[in-house]
Amino acid sequence: MSLNRRKKSIKFRGDHTHGYGSKKKHRGSGHQGGVGMAGTGKKADQKKPSIWKDKKYFGRHGFDSKNTVRIKYLNIFYIETHLDMHVKDGKIKKEGDSYKIDLKDFGCNKLLGSGIVTKKYIITTDYATKSAVEKITAAKGTVNVKYKAE
Repeated sequence: MSLNRRKKSIKFRGDHTHGYGSKKKHRGSGHQGGVGMAGTGKKADQKKPSIWKDKKYFGRHGFDSKNTVRIKYLNIFYIETHLDMHVKDGKIKKEGDSYKIDLKDFGCNKLLGSGIVTKKYIITTDYATKSAVEKITAAKGTVNVKYKAE
């Protein structure tokens, strides 16, 4: 047997709280103090330990510009010390008495000049320091630089 029940809007007509106690208590999540991590500010001591783990909760942390070029570098010293290993891997190719190197195979785009050049290299890269180019050309090698500094 079904009961005839009045709608809530009619039942509570004239009752300004509609059964929720105080007027301000039926206003969404504001009555509870917010949603999610609301109220976990610097002064809420009981909630601080849960925030300490998140190192980026407080403060500014910068941004990544869309126009910047990420420079990943490789030293001549690294090439000299790991030459045999990378010739076996196929990252460095031996052509006659010279070694052909493309820095993109190493995930790098800049050649730095620390180290001593003992062999003839043909290196292709986007950027290179002046000292790196001088050392390689002194050893009768060449450096093909895509973007030259002015």
